[in-house]
Formats: sequence, C-alpha cells, structure tokens
Amino acid sequence: MTLFLLFRGLHIGAGFTALLLFWIPMVTKKGGKVHNRVGWIYVWAMGLVSLSAFYMGAYRIFFDRDADLERISFSWFLIFIAILSGATAWYGIRVLRFKKRSGAHRVIPDLFVSGLLLGSGIAIGLYGFTIQSPLITYFPLIGVFLGSVQLKYWLRKPTGRMHWFFQHFSGMIGCCIATVTAFLVFGAPRLLQIQSTHLLLWFLPTIIFVPVIIGFSIYYRRLFSSK
Repeated sequence: MTLFLLFRGLHIGAGFTALLLFWIPMVTKKGGKVHNRVGWIYVWAMGLVSLSAFYMGAYRIFFDRDADLERISFSWFLIFIAILSGATAWYGIRVLRFKKRSGAHRVIPDLFVSGLLLGSGIAIGLYGFTIQSPLITYFPLIGVFLGSVQLKYWLRKPTGRMHWFFQHFSGMIGCCIATVTAFLVFGAPRLLQIQSTHLLLWFLPTIIFVPVIIGFSIYYRRLFSSK
C-alpha cells in the first residue's frame, strides 16, 4: 500500500505539472527554446502520469480485495487513459525522430505502441458495453481512431511536405486531450467534492481540441505552401 501511495503522489504531482504546462508549446514558436524545453518537461510529466496510472489501475483490479464493480470499471478506464496519454506522447516524439524516412516504418516498438492503443480502445470499449457504461463504451473510440491513424502513418510511405510536423502536433494534442480528460474525470470531482460530472463534460476536451488540430493543419499547410 505504501508503494501505491507513492505512485499516487507521483501521479498527482506529474498530472498537475502537465495540466499547467500543456498549453505553452501550443502557443510558442515551434522549434524555439521555450517550445522545446517546456515540451520535454510536459512529455516526461506525462510519462510519469502514464506509468503511475497504469500501476494504480492494475493494483485496484488485481490486488485490492475491497474494490467493487464501480472502482474496478474506473480502474480499467484509468488504464486506458494511461495507454492513451503514453502512446500519443510517444508517437508525437517518435515522428520527429524519423522525420527523414522515405519508406514504410517497421520499427517494432513504434508499431507495438500504436497497436496497443488501437487494441486497448477496442477492448475497453467492449468492456464498457458489457457493464453498460456510456463513458467507458464510447470514449475509447478516440483510442481506436488515433491508433488506426498512427499505424496508417507508420506503415505507409510518407506523402506531403512536412508530414512529420503535422503528425507531431496532432500526436501531442491527442496527449493534451488525455491530460484534460483525466483531470475532468478523476481530479475535478474530488477537488469539488462531487460524485460525478455530466458525460458531455468528459468529452469536452475532445470537442475543443479536434478543431484546434484542424485549425493548425489548415494554417500550417497554407504557410508551408506559400514558402
């Protein structure tokens, strides 16, 4: 239990760090010092969030004898959020690492992470359907979509100028969706001392950030075309 409390403390600290910093790389100069330094702090914070969330979720499911169905179901959802945040951050960094590739990308760790996101989205969604939980049924569709997009990008020859740039910010904004969603689902109800929040609130980060991704894509495609 002491180890669980340690991971929970790491999770809370890293989670609030990511929540405070995620917007800075979005609004600062791309490739600049602030963007890079704050971006790496955010990535490391999300790495801790992902690992600690996975551990806490697994502990509640397999080792907590007092866990009821509600706690177990949210633990599975916590594990999915851990995979979503970790996989999108990993993808956002790895596309930069291989931005000069000219053919299909078949590096096993990258394909595994994207495949894990896709598979976990399907599995957790089916689990949510069996327990009749709208949140756990429909939210993992984000993972199914993002995992499919990532695998498609890795397994195909790159097309379009600056392809890695667009994949980078879409991956990192996907990570931001996981960051804010986790706070709304797990953090906000505890801080406000309420039992639950409306389902629409849980999907609000996705509703907000998807147009941001589209807007960034349109803006930078026009910018690169003009150059």
